[in-house]
Amino acid sequence: MLHYFKNLSLSRGAWFFLVLSCIMLEGVALYFQHVMGLVPCVMCIYERIALLGILFAGILGLFGNRYAILRWLAILIWLISAFKGLMLSLKHQDYQINPSPWNQCEFKVDFPQTLPLDKWLPEFFSPGSVNCSENQWEMFGFSMAQWLIFMFAVYLVFAVITLMSQFKHNRQKNSFIFR
Repeated sequence: MLHYFKNLSLSRGAWFFLVLSCIMLEGVALYFQHVMGLVPCVMCIYERIALLGILFAGILGLFGNRYAILRWLAILIWLISAFKGLMLSLKHQDYQINPSPWNQCEFKVDFPQTLPLDKWLPEFFSPGSVNCSENQWEMFGFSMAQWLIFMFAVYLVFAVITLMSQFKHNRQKNSFIFR
């Protein structure tokens, strides 16, 4: 199995699928925000940034899959972003399950002054005035935060398997006629 994932990490197809899945999830988030009128909370914006980290890792892997240093960097960014996204989604779910005055998210996003994403692209990175404990959408009985827990967990599992596969050596095929 690790050989299979090692070969996948060396191909562009797997990295393209990672990029495509992130673009689709970001597209769904923008559809929810701009078409359905669901206002993103602060945690939604942070989860969106974690997904953009996975997207960046996929793009890096797509173009640098043959170079070990770029492939390793892409896998590490993917791993860190998926882990951070999972932790953010779990915290978001905690806000929804245990709503209380002392268990609330921030009122506004806390970006560094050198990277004010909410000022540069407010349509994408600016949260609304909704509280993180509000559940605005459900599908099959699961909230958006629960779906994100699932998605980030899947991304994390595949990132860990891909990382472990990098330690596997590819079998060299001999070109002898008689073997």
